[in-house]
Amino acid sequence: MKLKSQKTIAGKVMKCSPKRVIFASEHLSDIKEAITRQDIKTLINQGVIRKRQEKGTSRVRARHIKTQKRKGRRAGQGSRKGKKTARAPKKKNWMNRIRVQRKFLKRLVEKERVSTQDYRILYNKAKGGFFRSKRHIQLYVQEHKILKK
Repeated sequence: MKLKSQKTIAGKVMKCSPKRVIFASEHLSDIKEAITRQDIKTLINQGVIRKRQEKGTSRVRARHIKTQKRKGRRAGQGSRKGKKTARAPKKKNWMNRIRVQRKFLKRLVEKERVSTQDYRILYNKAKGGFFRSKRHIQLYVQEHKILKK
């Protein structure tokens, strides 16, 4: 039973591809008799001719990746674009480093572990970028025996 013309008409009526048109197998004889657009429309209204659902792209994987990124995953070397300084500017890094160092030096003076003269020297060294980190200051102070007991 050839129903090619009915499929094309149904496709045009339902504004979809003839590939997506489904005929109910019990009513094939009725469909064969339907020649005009009006006949096809009545069969569509009766539910004899239906449209197959469109296939979409699944968003499951995309959603999963998004949640992972929110958690801070997927940010390894291969996912990065731009220089290291583009992600965290030099100035921001400097500010974070110097604030930690100055806070540490201030604490040393408050606890009277370092004299004010030594504090000044250490402060200026920190300001000049001599120390890499807080740990570096600790090592420097121990090596040069600046700490008081």
